[in-house]
Amino acid sequence: MDYDFLALKQRGLIYNGRHLPYKPGLIEKAKYLRKNMTDAEKKLWKECLRNCKIRVLRQRPIDCYIVDFYIPKIKLVIEVDGMIHNEKDIKEYDKQRTLFLELYGLKVIRFTNDEVVNNLRKVCKKVHNYL
Repeated sequence: MDYDFLALKQRGLIYNGRHLPYKPGLIEKAKYLRKNMTDAEKKLWKECLRNCKIRVLRQRPIDCYIVDFYIPKIKLVIEVDGMIHNEKDIKEYDKQRTLFLELYGLKVIRFTNDEVVNNLRKVCKKVHNYL
């Protein structure tokens, strides 16, 4: 994908050609989130994603967002949502965020914490269908 480097720079984003553009200020927050994943994120990572045959990145900055999991090879973003994501304002935010990430050619799939914790087999099957 071709990017307008001047526009990215004006928005404060870094793009080196290897990764999607990102805000450098999000790096520390992403590191913190990686070390402090939710129980559902930990479960999905340890029991489903960590040993995938293709690289899965955790808490990855993309543009001005941090996504829970990102699989660059297939341009897939996986989000694990807690109860707060049921609130009207957050649902609208998530919708806009997804539309924005799709502008980068990414596919975004979402699971609730409950789905991951109580039906991990189904979640993993859905993820592996994308792989």
